[in-house]
Amino acid sequence: MADSCWGSRLRSLLHRQGFQVEEHISSIDPVSDSGSGSTNEITCGGNAEKANLATQVGSKTRRIGGWISTPFIFGNEMGERLAGFGLSMNLITFLTLEMHMPTVKAANIITNFGGTCGLTPLVGAFIADAYLGRFKTIAITSIIYMLGVVLLTLSAAFSSLRPPSCNYHMGVSSLICKEPSSKQLWYFFSSLFLLAVGTGGIRPNTAPFGADQFDPSHPKEKNQLWHFFNWYYFCVGISILGALTVIVWVQDNVGWTWGFGIPAGAMAIALLSFFIGAPFFRYMPPVGSPFTRIAQVIVASYRKRKLSLPSDTSLLHRRNDKGELINYPAVIELHHSNQFTLLDKAAIVEEDNNMSSHASRWRLCTVHQIEELKSLLRMAPIWMTTILVSTVIVQQGTFSVQQARTMNRWMGYNFQMPAASFGVFGILMLLTWVPIYDLYVMGWLKKVTGNERGVTPLQRIGAGLFIAILSMVAAAAVEVKRRNVAHRHGLLDRPDLTVPISAFWLVPQHCLFGLAESFVFIGELEFFYDQSPESMRSTGTALFWSTFALGNYVSTALVTLIDHNTNWLENNLNRAHLDHFYWFLAVLSTVNLLFFLLSAHWFRYRNEGLDPDLDIHLETSAALKPN
Repeated sequence: MADSCWGSRLRSLLHRQGFQVEEHISSIDPVSDSGSGSTNEITCGGNAEKANLATQVGSKTRRIGGWISTPFIFGNEMGERLAGFGLSMNLITFLTLEMHMPTVKAANIITNFGGTCGLTPLVGAFIADAYLGRFKTIAITSIIYMLGVVLLTLSAAFSSLRPPSCNYHMGVSSLICKEPSSKQLWYFFSSLFLLAVGTGGIRPNTAPFGADQFDPSHPKEKNQLWHFFNWYYFCVGISILGALTVIVWVQDNVGWTWGFGIPAGAMAIALLSFFIGAPFFRYMPPVGSPFTRIAQVIVASYRKRKLSLPSDTSLLHRRNDKGELINYPAVIELHHSNQFTLLDKAAIVEEDNNMSSHASRWRLCTVHQIEELKSLLRMAPIWMTTILVSTVIVQQGTFSVQQARTMNRWMGYNFQMPAASFGVFGILMLLTWVPIYDLYVMGWLKKVTGNERGVTPLQRIGAGLFIAILSMVAAAAVEVKRRNVAHRHGLLDRPDLTVPISAFWLVPQHCLFGLAESFVFIGELEFFYDQSPESMRSTGTALFWSTFALGNYVSTALVTLIDHNTNWLENNLNRAHLDHFYWFLAVLSTVNLLFFLLSAHWFRYRNEGLDPDLDIHLETSAALKPN
């Protein structure tokens, strides 16, 4: 599959014009799709042009991208994360103290919002993969996200958008607080809706857009790609650190207007940075709806469910094996695998199949098309087992904050650490471990294991799941100690007074949270990006973010169920049994780890057992083959 000579020269002349040129060239370069499987021979450059093509096939060729383009991508991601975490990490305090909501209701709103922000990336990924491409999707949804941040800032700035202040009632010796009106709630939830929509376009596309800057067919850039994920999440950690320290401190000590306004300014700077970097990016054009290709496999295999598979898998339909993706050389061909063989019936060639008919795609699919669906099915059990770890880690932004609010948070005589800032210790652990792993441990593991990444993504995820169990054990142990101290000092019915125990007993559990996150989430990013078909890379990253969504929803369901049936999570933590809740999560996490180990043992990496450079070689050979 070769560019025409004039197309190659035009690309070279105009490549500095950015993504519009890249997409236009992709659409006008003539590619043979006659069904013969051959390509047009380049006639105006002779052997030199063929040699040129051999270095270009398998990727969108531009002399831009690589590490020089990543600062602009990291900058946009850091701005979005600083805004997102700056708004959400202390949101439970805003909802309980400013919006006068009960603790359980506020916690559920936060987890539901987090869950929605994990599901909207599925829509944003589909739009990017099928229609707009990653750059345009990020740009448009970043503007929507910015609008949501501004609206939330206004809700903090204007008292008419919040309920009135609480009044102390002498008759009942307690504060009387009015909950927000329906209009105030409508405005507040509208800002959260815009944030969720913006998140849906930014999160699933930023990491794969950054990974697009590295060519997997180039040995040096392929190695840099695995380092990219480590430093991508390191930048995410830097943003979260800023949110947990500076932003939370401003919210608690200066005011919510500045506390929400600073993230708004950070998001504006990030958006500007992203547009400045546009000339330096590599752009992959959208390749059409992946769900249509999946649906075609399901329909075709169902129609042929009564047919028998040939004993020789080479008889399955392979001509123009990438199907409608034949025009996209960056899509590496997937080879036949022996799992989910019922789907292979979609590639059985019948005598009455009309190969050139568009309708035949719903009766006859290629092996590559079938393997795309198999890739998603193989990832499903792994995806399911990573949901619960999000449920565990989300607790550091809800009940762990409430724990800290009851404890002694003074550092010396002049500084009291905000309750929501204790998560900073988890981030510091992540920021310490990721560079050590990338610069030292990863190189040592490469020598020991012979794996180009040090360890496989599944091994990295498994280690993180185990550490997450330890974090829950530590959290339960500290809560037992905190409650015993409250009991000894007669504070079981005085939640308004500080329990005389240092809040820094919470540091170990937060450090374990951060260490688990560095293993699980970076491993997930690598896994879902690497194992997703190239035409579904944004969709694969959206699957990663969806684990956060479902983890938040699982947390909401568990909290609601436990609150209705036990006294573990009542508002007065001194009377509650939060430790029982943590032990319950530890047991669930142990069962989840066992299921993960079984799923990982069953999993087969795509094109497993084949030379990873074989696909590039085959595509280059096909492109140079004369008619």
